[in-house]
This record gives sequence, C-alpha cells and structure tokens, in this order.
Amino acid sequence: MRPLIGFKTLLTSSFLMISMLYILYSSNLLLTNDHHGCSLSLDLSSEDNLAAVNNFSSTLRLNEDDKGGEGDEESLKTIVSLPRGHNGSTLSSNTSSSVRTRRNEPLPEIRISGDTSKFKYTNRQGQRAALRISRVVSETLRLGMKDVRWFVMGDDDTVFIVDNVVRILSKYDHRQFYYVGSSSESHVQNIYFSYAMAYGGGGFAISYPLAEELAKMQDKCIQRYPGLYGSDDRMQACMAELGVPLTKEPGFHQYDVYGDLLGLLGAHPVTPLVSIHHLDVVEPVFPRMTRVRALRHLFESVQHDSASIMQQSICYDKRRSWSISVSWGYVVQVVRGVISPRELEMPTRTFLNWYRRADYTAYAFNTRPVMKHPCQKPFIYYMNSVRSPRRDCCRILPSRKSSVLYIWVGNCRKGEISGT
Repeated sequence: MRPLIGFKTLLTSSFLMISMLYILYSSNLLLTNDHHGCSLSLDLSSEDNLAAVNNFSSTLRLNEDDKGGEGDEESLKTIVSLPRGHNGSTLSSNTSSSVRTRRNEPLPEIRISGDTSKFKYTNRQGQRAALRISRVVSETLRLGMKDVRWFVMGDDDTVFIVDNVVRILSKYDHRQFYYVGSSSESHVQNIYFSYAMAYGGGGFAISYPLAEELAKMQDKCIQRYPGLYGSDDRMQACMAELGVPLTKEPGFHQYDVYGDLLGLLGAHPVTPLVSIHHLDVVEPVFPRMTRVRALRHLFESVQHDSASIMQQSICYDKRRSWSISVSWGYVVQVVRGVISPRELEMPTRTFLNWYRRADYTAYAFNTRPVMKHPCQKPFIYYMNSVRSPRRDCCRILPSRKSSVLYIWVGNCRKGEISGT
C-alpha cells in the first residue's frame, strides 16, 4: 500500500506544481521586462505616449477649473451642451442654413418652464422636475419662433457635435413625423425603461410637425403616466400614443457606463459621432488631461473634419504581422498578430456597466475582453495633432527606420478591402 500512496502523493504534488506555474505565468510574474517571445519592433522610446487599456482608475478627478487664455469664449462655442437637466432648455434648429456667431455674443435667452403642480408624480426614485423637462419642447414650440425644422433635446452634461446633428437630421424629411435618437448601451436600463425610447442624455430630435401634435395632447398624456421615472420615458409614452416609433441613429450616445471610453470610441460604428453623455462620470477622453482640456483637444479634430471624427479604419503591416486600428482624430492602436476586422470593430471592455460591474452580458452590443498578456496588449497612441457610410481605408507606407511606422488614412480605392 505504501508505494501506491507515494505514487498518489507524487502525482498530486506534480499537478499542484504545474498549476502554480501556469497561474504565475498567466499573471506575468515569470515574464521579464524584456517580454521574451514578443516581437518588440515598436519604438519603445515613445513609451510615454502609450497607455494600458486596462489601467483606468476607479477614483475620478473633478479638476474642471482649467483657466484658458484670451478668446476662450469663442473656442468654447464648439463644445455645445444642450441642457435638459435643471432648466430644461432645448435647441431649435433650421438645418438648411448656417448659423452666424459673433465674438462675445450673449447666451440664448433663458426662460423658466411652466408650473407643473397640477400633474401627478408618484415615482419614489425620481424627481418632479421630470414633468417640467418633458414639457419643454411643447413650451418652446409655443414661443412661435420662425423657420424651425427640428427641436433637439439633451442633458446639461451632454456634448453635441452640431455639424453632425445637422448632418444626421438632413437625411430625414422635416415635414414628416420623426422622433430620432438612440437607446442606452445598458441592456438592463433598456429593459427597465424601453428599447423604443430615445434617451435624453444621448439626446434626441423631434420634427416640427410632430412637436405641433405633441403640444396638443402632451398635458393629458403625461397625466396618464404618473409612475414613470423621467422626462424621456414620458416623451416616449406620448410618442407611442401618437403612433410614432423611434428612428434609431447610433451616433447619439447615452453612455451609461463607468471607466474609460477608449473601447467604445476606438471602435465607433460607421456613422457620424453626434453626442457624448456622462462626461462627468467617465475618465477624460484623453489621458493625463482634465475633462475640459480633453474636450478642447478632441474638438481640434472636430473642427478639421467633424464627419470623420472617431471613424474607424483597419489595416495591416504584413511584414511585421501587425494589425492597426485607427479611430480618426482620437487614437491609433497597434496589435501584434493578424486580428480580423470582425474582431477589431468590436469594442474592448475598458469600461464597467452602469452598476459598476464587469459583466459582458450587460450590454446591448457585442464586446471583447481587454487582453492582459504583454504579447496581446495593443500599443496605444493618442492623437497629438491633426494635420461616407463606408469607413476610410488605411495603408502602411514604407519606412527606412524600423522604429517608425507611417500610416495613411483616406478614401478607399475601388475594390479595396481591410484584409491581409
């Protein structure tokens, strides 16, 4: 019996030792700083420009007191926030003509929304302000402004790229009934509220004729839904009574997430970026910057080409066996090996869901995990300066130095595809 016990003990010890070695290797504890087995032809002298995608902090900094120089008022006009929060303002726009602005011109007229004390509100988790906010479109319509085609509504922590708002809405006939927006990234939020609802944080647009019909029936409509939480679900309830479905545009982003937006913005769908919400919750879009400075940096790219901002291009360096993903005006990611476009266009989970959990089933879209192994991590280069339904193509240009990589991004040639 003793030899048998000794054999079992030896077998058990060997198994435990192999398991420990595997765990240590997987956690990179046995790997040296030289990353043996990885091809590191990249110029590591620029390592300061690299950011690890899985190193976002759970403690958010609120240093928003950037002090700009002369002329900041004019530059801030490109960072557009359309409040739906405290004062319930909306933007009414005529998308057929350009808007002229003057230096140091005053803000739009501020008005106080009407009294809503006669309306019932029974939701214990929400606030009665939702009643006021839901009626803002109707109240703005009654101001009698001329040449209005659309009413656009958003939160006070939402940034709109106005050129892209106009670009999206110009696809639709403003003389018809249109309710344009998008749902949440959170599957649970969409179940709780509705997949048919346009989220106010991401922003939504209502055509003028639809706003006229809404104004006629909205007060009676919202009386029938005292238990709803917010203004956007009340708006969707009235849209349902009017028989107008949501026209989804994926460029409106509610962003019910925490953490780093790199995974989402680095794999943006092929559509103009219209809005970004919850910027006070997520990390700054560019690392080592305050939120305000990061937005100003982003809008440098927006001013060059608003239609292309965040549009993803995929290309390959066949000689080095690298896969390259370019999110125009934002980031370049270089990955060792040949990764298919099907996988690269899928967002990496650099973020947590709205309940602060790393649950990949919590999203209303496909995601992929963040790679932790040093041979699989992407090298990340954020844009420093900026010199169609189909995304642009990118090509690797020849270079005399092994440490320099030239990437060309532009219109695709006839028959060109993202392949190796």
